[in-house]
Amino acid sequence: MNTNSQEPVPHPAQPPVERVDISIIIPAWNEADWLPRTLGAVQRALADLPLSAEIVVVDNASTDNTATIAREHGARVVSEVERQIARARNTGARAALGQVLIFVDADTWPSGELLRAACSALDSGTVCGGGAQVAFEDLDRRLYRSGTALWNALARRFHLAAGCFVFATREAFEAVGGFSEQVYAGEEVAFSIHMQRWGRRHGQRFVVLPEPAVLTSGRKADWYSLWQHLGLLALLTVFPFALRFRRLCGFWYRRPEAKARGRHDDD
Repeated sequence: MNTNSQEPVPHPAQPPVERVDISIIIPAWNEADWLPRTLGAVQRALADLPLSAEIVVVDNASTDNTATIAREHGARVVSEVERQIARARNTGARAALGQVLIFVDADTWPSGELLRAACSALDSGTVCGGGAQVAFEDLDRRLYRSGTALWNALARRFHLAAGCFVFATREAFEAVGGFSEQVYAGEEVAFSIHMQRWGRRHGQRFVVLPEPAVLTSGRKADWYSLWQHLGLLALLTVFPFALRFRRLCGFWYRRPEAKARGRHDDD
């Protein structure tokens, strides 16, 4: 892949071609309200790149019109009926046509600058994948801001990608077997570690880009109280194997819709 290429970016609504440079993969469960903004942001970001691209939305057993909204906004839709985040990501990767795979959450809005930084890192030949520092939209509580700063520091130190934005070459992704389907959450951490090990054997690195940060929603701060966040942290500290049991991962699989705030309008 060469970021100096002058190939035009096909409109996402066009039928997929045989091979593209970049696949943006968005796992989505009941994300009809959030997808318009996310897809709009991704399309604008891709328009800044002289590369061929596609957007793949993985409808992960949604009960709303997630798939319809995704198609209306130009994405290619594939289905994964098993409710598991890692499985949805892997299903999207198998369907994708890109040599570069970029996983973006349905409530996350990467910029063109961030996509260029990811592609530039991969083009260097010394990077097999990575992530970005995270910035939460409208996250005002000091403790949450401190937690975000701590995560970003740990991510840089230990080269751990946040799940809202993960990128990899197809070669490396397939070599490590994608995201672990043994866990129902936190699969991006295991993926980061596996990619680091693969990279060391092949003279490459798994990096967390220093800038720009990726903007994502702070909706879980609205849906769950501070005490619920702290309780989850305590559970995972004492019993990290909880991530192997979906019934213990309700933080990621249950959604208190009545508390969801309306920051998802298309802009």
